[in-house]
Parts: sequence; structure tokens; C-alpha cells
Amino acid sequence: MREPAQDPGLNAREDQGCPPTQVGSFRSLCAASWVWSRQGTGRRQAALCLLGKLKVSCGKWFERGCLSWCKDVLEGVYKSGAFVHEKCPKSKNSSEMPETITSRDAARFPIVASCTLLGLYLFFKIFSQEYINLLLSMYFFVLGILALSHTISPMMNRFFPANFPNKQYQLLFTQGSGESKEEIVNYEFDTKDLVCLALSSVVGVWYLLRKHWIANNLFGLAFSLNGVELLHLNNVSTGCILLGGLFIYDVFWVFGTNVMVTVAKSFEAPIKLVFPQDLLEKGLDADNFAMLGLGDIVIPGIFIALLLRFDISLKKNTHKYFYTSFVAYIFGLGLTIFIMHIFKHAQPALLYLVPACIGFPLLVALAKGEVTEMFSYEESSTPKEVPGASKEEPTEASKKEK
Repeated sequence: MREPAQDPGLNAREDQGCPPTQVGSFRSLCAASWVWSRQGTGRRQAALCLLGKLKVSCGKWFERGCLSWCKDVLEGVYKSGAFVHEKCPKSKNSSEMPETITSRDAARFPIVASCTLLGLYLFFKIFSQEYINLLLSMYFFVLGILALSHTISPMMNRFFPANFPNKQYQLLFTQGSGESKEEIVNYEFDTKDLVCLALSSVVGVWYLLRKHWIANNLFGLAFSLNGVELLHLNNVSTGCILLGGLFIYDVFWVFGTNVMVTVAKSFEAPIKLVFPQDLLEKGLDADNFAMLGLGDIVIPGIFIALLLRFDISLKKNTHKYFYTSFVAYIFGLGLTIFIMHIFKHAQPALLYLVPACIGFPLLVALAKGEVTEMFSYEESSTPKEVPGASKEEPTEASKKEK
């Protein structure tokens, strides 16, 4: 993407080198890594974290060549469940259940994020920035197409006519032979999915060739929606641990070192939403952008989603905690922009979002006398059985016995 013009507004970064919301981009990468790498314990080692996979793949690029690298990328994407579709219950290897973050995971997350950020910093220092961003463009080209296809598929189903010739397909990758044969990918899809994939590919080529801000935002929104959908917190205490740890992470890496700034200035990928400030003047060719990192959307988003599920568990037909936290998010983001305009200095968004998103719902819980209920609420990570799905085979077996 083209470098945004320098101004004293949202893009004020004379001292820090990047807008404050750019910082959230690296949290979003780590969040996506956590989701896609933990879709099933049996495949956890095979589906590496997104950035970890990226660094390993860059080494493999030089060792085994481009073709092998692309194979590793596709294998990691499919194994991780990034291209999971809701209407494929027969798919043996697609984990449709969201990954639940435990308190231990939440405590380790800022450390993992810091190591990833530092690794990227060293990577940009050692290797040429041009070649690294070429690899990043290829990687996010694949991920973006799959994420966008998964996102638009439910909406696109409404536009297909009833007589649309919808055929079923199956993509099967196996490893080994005989008794040691292991299924790597077993994905079922149909013609409608291929249409969505084709439309997403058009956006992908557009982004790859032009780096246009609309294509960037389409990919960014797809990553954000998939992140909030696939990543769940199991209780409020875990959410507080995660947000609190990333609060410290944000403040340290933005104000304490230049590592975040260096990586942000070098990193070219659709890991942020950009908002053209000169849209009325230049139209779609706008080149002066305000930016919001996806991490500043996904991380508070999964906490707000948790509060929505807590609202539903209360069975009071109100969503007061959801609305409160949503308003708190808007307030925190507005406060970030205001402070930025006042001090003309980059600000870590979570510095203001975390106290708002935790503090406001907590005040409501104190006023309603529901603090105990809020912190005792916990979700089960055990998947619910689909009615009729597991009872079919025992019924047939019992008939045969009879």
C-alpha cells in the first residue's frame, strides 16, 4: 500500500513512525495465528502459527523453492480450518467449533506476540524488505481469498436462484499409504462455494496488483470477522487477563522501544483498515489514510462477544452488557483519536480501549449487583451434538441386531 501522507491528524507519527492503530495489526496476526493453529489438538503441531509459519516458510523458500513453499502454505491453511464452511457437516477434517482461550493461553499470549514481533524485527533487519513483502503479499493473497470466500458465502447464497445447478465436490489430501495413510484435508464444497471463491479471487488479484484501499479493507474485514467467529474466551476473568496483558504489551512496545515502529513501517499486508481522509477530493484514488489495526478490532471484539453470550445466559431478554461494552469500545476509540490530535503523537489504542471495555461493563455489574454472576459465568468448550447425527448409526445397528 502506498505510504499515507503525513499530517497532524490521525497519521501524525513524526516521533513514532506509524499511526497508533497500526500497532493492533500485529496483535491481529497473533490472534489469527492462535485461532488457525489450534483448530484441533491432533493437528496443533502441523498447523503452525501464522507468523511462525511465515518465518519458517521463508527459510523453506530458499531451501526447497517456491513450489514447496506454496504447498506448505496451502497445507497450513487447510489444516488450520481457515476455510471452514458451515454447511459441510460431513467434512471429517474441518473444525467448526471455535477455539476457546483458557486463562493459561491468555497469560502466554502477550509473550508469544512479543516474540513474534521481535522475530519480525530481526527478519526485516537481516533480509531485504522487498523480498519479504513479496512473500507476505503471496501469503495474504491466499489467506485473504479463503477468508473472504468464507465470509461472503452465507450472503451470496441468497442471490442464487432455486434452480441453480449446484454440484457437490470433495477435496481430499492424504499422506502415506496402506494402514499408515493419514487424511490431511477432507473438505466438501459445492458450486456455490466455487463462485464465492472466484469472486474473492478477483478481489485478491486486485489487491495483489494495485494494493487498493478497498481491496485491503475487504480482506481486513474478512480477517476480523473470522477472528471473532473462531476465537472465544471461556470466561470474563480470562478476558481480563488477555486484555490486561496486551495492555502492557502495547504500552511497552510503542513507548519503550522502536521495534514496533520499525516493523510497522516495513510491513505491507492487509492487517489494518484504512480510511481515506481525502475521499471527497480525490475519490477512489485517495492516498491520505487514517488506519485501524485489526488487533484493535479482534481482541476487544472477542471480549464483547463474550459479554453478549453472558447476556443471553442471564435470560432477561436484555443485552445491557453487550451494548455497554460496545459503547465503551466506541468511546475508547474516540478517546484515542482525541489524544492523538491533542499531543500529535502515536498512541497505542489498547491503552484506552482496555480500561473502557472492562471498566464500563464492570460498573454496570456493580450497579445491578451481578458481579458474582459475571465472573462465575463460564462456557463449556465441549461441542454440542447435532440432533440426529450421532443417533443414526446406533439405530441402524440395533435394527440389524434385531
